[in-house]
Amino acid sequence: MNKMNAERETPSPNWKALAPLGVFFLLYILAFVFTGDLQKMPVSVAFLAASAVAVMFSKGEMNRRVEIFCRGCANDTILLMVIIFILAGAFAGTAKAMGAVDATVDMVLYLLPEKAVMASIFVAACFISMAMGTSCGTIAALAPVAAGISSQTGIGIPVMLGIVVGGAMFGDNLSFISDTTIAAARTQGCRMKDKFRANFILVLPAAAVVLGIYVFQGLNVDTNVAVSPHTVEWIKVIPYALVLVTALAGLNVIAVLSSGIALSGIIGIFSGGFDVWGWTKAMSAGIVIDMGELVIVSLMAGGMFEMIRCNGGIDWLINRLTANIRSKRKAETAVAGLVSFTNLCTANNTVAIIIIGSISRQISDKAGLTAPRTASLLDTFSCFVQGLLPYGAQLLIASGLANVNPVEIIPYLYYPFAMGIMAILSIMSGILARSACRDSIKG
Repeated sequence: MNKMNAERETPSPNWKALAPLGVFFLLYILAFVFTGDLQKMPVSVAFLAASAVAVMFSKGEMNRRVEIFCRGCANDTILLMVIIFILAGAFAGTAKAMGAVDATVDMVLYLLPEKAVMASIFVAACFISMAMGTSCGTIAALAPVAAGISSQTGIGIPVMLGIVVGGAMFGDNLSFISDTTIAAARTQGCRMKDKFRANFILVLPAAAVVLGIYVFQGLNVDTNVAVSPHTVEWIKVIPYALVLVTALAGLNVIAVLSSGIALSGIIGIFSGGFDVWGWTKAMSAGIVIDMGELVIVSLMAGGMFEMIRCNGGIDWLINRLTANIRSKRKAETAVAGLVSFTNLCTANNTVAIIIIGSISRQISDKAGLTAPRTASLLDTFSCFVQGLLPYGAQLLIASGLANVNPVEIIPYLYYPFAMGIMAILSIMSGILARSACRDSIKG
């Protein structure tokens, strides 16, 4: 590379290089102002516009600008994340098509005590979201069940939906196949097992407290939603169990997802859920429908941030954000604030992590934070904000299935509130950060 190109790619800090990010957020602001609905602005279109601005308003020959953008798209971290998203989509599509979702719901309702219905539904949502790796899928599966229990027990529908959404966000935050976990771990360059350890000690107290509240509140509630053991198709739960066990054992995530795809496909064929061509169709649906936009967004985000970096925008932002950071606590606060603000603007926790992942990593490196701790903060604060957004996908799905206003559910979202409080306390105290550091060293 000649001297001119080297200087072009490592310029002095320049705030103007952040214009693409400004365009990205401006599009969402305009969508909200004119329609009142952030969902009207597809995230892929917003990224396309921001990427176009990044390329068009950079200096140098057009061919060189496009080359830099493509190099960002082909970043090792981005491409590995894309591969994992594709495999996660194929697994989720296969498992859903062969009946694993319904089987898991039936199993949880059968195993959990009928008398403690509120606590049981919370645990069910936690387990199912951990297994499926998606909060939206969990809510879609359990919201009708929650509405039915509400009609039988007199528990308010917003209360039951709050339980389901809270449990769903627990798994979204922790599952090894959740897109937020994948994005947080890959952008920070840490193993998902290490991120899980740091995350688990952070949210376990919150989950325990909320579970205790539901046990106490549900003591005098009775219901008749028991599931017969003959109703549960136990074999269809095995792929989820395999993925959880092998992921916790530290097996490479690509091997974990590949084995899950193979096992769920074999079970689906032999149980009559689909034939070989049905299996291929299910995998395609999971990849294209569930993960297609996320793959596109990841690639464009990689290209756009490489353009911003080469124009000095990242250096300027890091210098500003870390100018007064004299402690790890301030660095953690900066990471938490960045991902929370971005999530508010995009209403998508995975996209929020992808957007500020590289910036957070540089803040983390400069302040001496461990990668698992930073990944945990990114995931936890994004899930905390996402779980409370009345215009977020989770509350919109829950309210739509039960025909209630999403704002009515917010006061009953005990777990997202508790998760956020624990995350804030962990930054203020620094205790969990030190624990995460020790776990990282051991790992």
